[in-house]
Amino acid sequence: MNIFQGETLSWHVLDGTIELTLDRAPCNEIGRATLADLEKFIAALPALQRETHALIISSTRKEGFCAGADLRETYRVAQQLPKNDRLAALRDFLERIHDVMNTLDEAPLTTIAAVHGVTFGGGFELALTCDLIIADKMTRFCFPELRLGLIPGFGGIPRLKRDLGNAIVRDLLLTGRSINAAKAQSVGLVSQVAAEGDALRVARSTAAQLKKFDRGTAIAAKKFIKPIPHDELRREIEIFCDLFMRPAVDAGLRKFVESTDALPYLP
Repeated sequence: MNIFQGETLSWHVLDGTIELTLDRAPCNEIGRATLADLEKFIAALPALQRETHALIISSTRKEGFCAGADLRETYRVAQQLPKNDRLAALRDFLERIHDVMNTLDEAPLTTIAAVHGVTFGGGFELALTCDLIIADKMTRFCFPELRLGLIPGFGGIPRLKRDLGNAIVRDLLLTGRSINAAKAQSVGLVSQVAAEGDALRVARSTAAQLKKFDRGTAIAAKKFIKPIPHDELRREIEIFCDLFMRPAVDAGLRKFVESTDALPYLP
């Protein structure tokens, strides 16, 4: 069994399936430490995929799959840098996370996100890189960035446009409200809804079923039906960087950081 234990996540290989498990309190916020661990996983992936057919991404945190970007860290880093250096630091982070997301998106494996609870912002975007999303019935999906004066920055808009109809894409992006697992399945975002706490078991069962089929055929089918929208992804970075430098975003981030709520990202 190939095993890695990082600061924010771990992975192991068992019976031809890679299980990548997020585990960072309070709800797997994606900051520099998580990005570094994800980059280690991406570096290991070429060797891992030679002996595997599927990848499952899940979370150990009871609060949910992932609350998105680590906004407290983002704000703190921005405040520590001279204004002229903030944009360069942000762009570097976004380009690195896009490299990770794109690699997961086009990996020659069948990838499954087993999600529960909070699946917001960058966590939603991470799930969207996967071929299949299996959600327990208590999952909620949301792009709350609108409240901060931002758009999703980890590739969410192009991937939503690729996978879903315009009505639900606009609803998620322009209202900032969340949808539950049943609604997500009805619009084609989620492939299976599991009982509460059961998403990982269903994902493992699905991965075992996939092992029965020819991997080369699966790779060819995935490449055909799941193109990577590279041009739109690059454009998303530009729009995000432009919005981030506006005073309204600074004020929104400050309000978020100063919040005393345990889970301030909740609607």
